[in-house]
Amino acid sequence: MPTKKQPQKTTKPAPSKPSALSSFDKSKTKENLARAFAGECQDGARYQFIAQQCMEQGYPYLQTIFKTFAKNEMAHAKTFYQLVFEHTGKSTGNIKITGGYPFECGDLKTSILDSIQTEVEQSQNVYPGFAKTARQEGYADIAHKFELVASVEDTHHRILRHILDKLKSGKLYKSNSDENWKCNNCGYVCTCKTCWTKCPSCDMPQGYAQFNIELK
Repeated sequence: MPTKKQPQKTTKPAPSKPSALSSFDKSKTKENLARAFAGECQDGARYQFIAQQCMEQGYPYLQTIFKTFAKNEMAHAKTFYQLVFEHTGKSTGNIKITGGYPFECGDLKTSILDSIQTEVEQSQNVYPGFAKTARQEGYADIAHKFELVASVEDTHHRILRHILDKLKSGKLYKSNSDENWKCNNCGYVCTCKTCWTKCPSCDMPQGYAQFNIELK
């Protein structure tokens, strides 16, 4: 007697998980990268504005520091910009973001103080928060980038604090002990407590002299 075939059990396919790319597209981390990119671009522009203030007030060497900071911020912006493409695999179009971006106006000391406050906020709150979110969403590589940039912003704020303190006390080019003052124009070096008013070698004003920066 022929055996009766038992009906085969059919199993429903497990619902497909969204791809890594589609998950990233809906993530908070993608939005945070866009916010970070926008913020770093603006920071870079503001440092260029401050560099111009330095030149107008007779601090050419100080100008080079702020131009370097501007370059740093644009490098950060590029990092965040590229991370978006690496994780989407395509051009992503507009990313809608919300955020407050400072528009401040003041003298050189006020501009530096505003920058200190921005750098502290980014290094202690914004980027650590972005890193935490990225790690929770499974993007450890992005979290690490946020943390690295936060460390740079922390260094920026400490350098700025030193410069501001020296400017406020009128001791940008004075020291309690002998220091090497080097002309950023001709390279002449003098070891003394107070930098020259005019470079003995090339006659450029004091603002061309490099000064030491102490990180606290």
